[in-house]
Amino acid sequence: MLIFGAWLVASSSTLGALFLGEVMHLPTCVLCWYQRIFMFPLALILPIGLFPPDRKVVRYALPLAALGWLIAVFHLLLVAGVIPEDIKPCRQGIPCSETVIEWFGFVTIPLLSFLAFSTVIALLVLAYFRGSK
Repeated sequence: MLIFGAWLVASSSTLGALFLGEVMHLPTCVLCWYQRIFMFPLALILPIGLFPPDRKVVRYALPLAALGWLIAVFHLLLVAGVIPEDIKPCRQGIPCSETVIEWFGFVTIPLLSFLAFSTVIALLVLAYFRGSK
């Protein structure tokens, strides 16, 4: 059930990213692309652990989620101004520190990515330890 929850988060994140990029035609920065690179495969890998139920899928999914989480944290800190823009992770296209969408005055795309990766990691860790009992 926990792996199913992680799959739901990864799938909704994937569909949300595709909607924002392909339907709403919002520009995508380099860091957003890297986060997508780590989120999109999770939507395909996690169902493998559902039929039949196999917690070993955590071995393959957790490293992807962890790397995506690190990029999301970096992106979030860059947008917040904690990391100076002199590092320039986005040399082409739109700047990574630019806020494209802001809902309720604080919800940004990097924050949504951070929350999605955090949720997936928490669910995968719980699934691993519940299955090892």
